Amino acid sequence: MQGLGNLLDVQTIYLEPAVEDHARGREILARYPDAERIEVPSHWRIAGLHGNEGSAARWTRIKRDVLVLGVKKAVRFRPNRSSSDFIAPSTANGCAMACAYCYVPRRKGYANPITTFVNIEQILGSIERHAGRQGTKSTPNQCDPADWVYDVGENSDCSVDHAISDNVRDLVELFGRLRNAKASFATKWVNRDLLELDPRGRTRVRFSLMPADLSRHLDVRTSPIADRIAAIDDFVAAGYEVHVNFSPVVIHDGWLERWSELLGELDAAIGPQAKEQLKAEVVFLTHNEQLHEVNLGWHPRAEDTLWRPEVQEGKRSQTGGWNVRYQRALKRRAVDDFVALVGRRLPYCAVRYAF
Repeated sequence: MQGLGNLLDVQTIYLEPAVEDHARGREILARYPDAERIEVPSHWRIAGLHGNEGSAARWTRIKRDVLVLGVKKAVRFRPNRSSSDFIAPSTANGCAMACAYCYVPRRKGYANPITTFVNIEQILGSIERHAGRQGTKSTPNQCDPADWVYDVGENSDCSVDHAISDNVRDLVELFGRLRNAKASFATKWVNRDLLELDPRGRTRVRFSLMPADLSRHLDVRTSPIADRIAAIDDFVAAGYEVHVNFSPVVIHDGWLERWSELLGELDAAIGPQAKEQLKAEVVFLTHNEQLHEVNLGWHPRAEDTLWRPEVQEGKRSQTGGWNVRYQRALKRRAVDDFVALVGRRLPYCAVRYAF
């Protein structure tokens, strides 16, 4: 497994009682023999970690030092229709990286280390049965013209997850043999161990990109933008479908000019094979009141960029949270301007969706 450097140094493992009943759980525990083990009744609510306001000041240290192991209870699929046709059951939740705009910790509060689910056979079986029930995709859509696309990394980063367990390897192998479906995940970490797998064109990796100076400010503990761009050709050569995820697009003074420079760098760096299959997603920033409060406890400078009430408006989310997004008219113009910019700088790169 590729070394993660200072990204992950597991000192404490919280685990549900049933974890050691699963082979994957025993494998992960064997990788961290010196870590303190603390049994908890549920991975979802851990006393002293989740919901503890004092954890915000230790935001990145908790991500580095803590791993949670659990058993996935609800194996459900959700229709998506934007980036993917379906959101697959998660094999992990949380992340060792610390992007200031990440939506995943909104329901946990104050701490968001990686939770890895060890009942991988149950999750894989549910995906295979679900894909089997879909049959052949008869109508092309923005997700894919021929295959049902399953997002397997909605709540985590699979590139980092692959350094913890073989869950991602098992997912890539599963979709490699499914004839009507492909996996998809977005990533901000370049894990070249993934190049040793055999995706057979059935796993889509979406490298998330933004202007490098903004990334250094907001994409805390992630791979540099230049490294992500440099990996694209290698992942295409290894048999992955590679798209780019321009996300989040943050509106600030000179934002279009910075994006224009980034698109030029991307165009110059990738080869013909990558360009032939490249597509993009564009997602403008949505922020959240609870996450804003968490960020003030560990990275208040990020909020100078993310929390701008003068150009944002509130929106109640489906889960009841209070989100903020750019004002409707401003965002409509910005989306149009951005899509037009992509068309000029990367004329071969179709924008699958933008919002």
